[in-house]
Amino acid sequence: MEKPNLLHFATPGARVSPFDVNMAYDAGWNAVIPYAGVGPDDIAGFTQDAIFSRGPKGVKRTGIFIGGRDAVLATDMLDAARKAMVPPFEVSVFADPSGAYTTAAAMVAKVEQSLRRTHGSGLEGRSIVVFGGTGPVGMVAAVLAAQAGGRVTLPGHDGLARAASAVSALQTRFGVDIQPADASSDDAKHALLAQTEVVLATAKAGVQVLGTAHLQHAHALCVAADINAVPPAGVEGIGFMDDGSALAAASGKAVGVGPLAIGNLKYQVQQGLLRRMLNTDKPLYLGFPDCLDEARQHAA
Repeated sequence: MEKPNLLHFATPGARVSPFDVNMAYDAGWNAVIPYAGVGPDDIAGFTQDAIFSRGPKGVKRTGIFIGGRDAVLATDMLDAARKAMVPPFEVSVFADPSGAYTTAAAMVAKVEQSLRRTHGSGLEGRSIVVFGGTGPVGMVAAVLAAQAGGRVTLPGHDGLARAASAVSALQTRFGVDIQPADASSDDAKHALLAQTEVVLATAKAGVQVLGTAHLQHAHALCVAADINAVPPAGVEGIGFMDDGSALAAASGKAVGVGPLAIGNLKYQVQQGLLRRMLNTDKPLYLGFPDCLDEARQHAA
């Protein structure tokens, strides 16, 4: 009898995400087994428990999915799981904490697509501000944008301290050049927006980070993208379904990308990578750079 495809879903938190469980079943996994409270000290032993029971043929039908809410911790756990493998007992591992990796990748790929359509080039050399960047999606989006050659700023809505702490963690872990900034007042936002070409709005659902009055100071804005699907929009004027639609801003050339356009691509990315795990002959280790590669393919 053919062995079933088993996906072991580990999270450092109290429960796994039902969204990700649904996605895995829809991608074709026969069973998704949840494990809560699996942290960085546990993942090596967890991985070896998963690989040794099924034989070399069985490991091809076994995978590990790493969830949680901490974007940096999930990358550390992915690395630890990889180091714990004992070939030929080796399985594929996919990290996507709270969907942050696939969402951030979809956001960056959609922005690149809009930039090329309307302005003829991508993120390289552009001034990029990530509002809500101390959360998991914002932190990953900031890293991806910096790795793509953008000049990235991560502002704090409550001042400089928390933003500086997040930037320090990203610089230490990923070696990227990101700058913190203060966005605790309208004047501070206006100063930031004066030279900003790309806005990535990744704040909590229902939180508006930029209103029409702020956008009147965005003299260089080319693209603004918003992942917030709960009213009000994170950036006023961006519609739920916008995909490169005109956006009123001081630059006169800005377009907006809304949460449905990003969410549809995020879905394709996660489904695509979950299916790749099922169909590969060699183990895959999928982090946010792989998510961006997948997102770019679908966006193209």
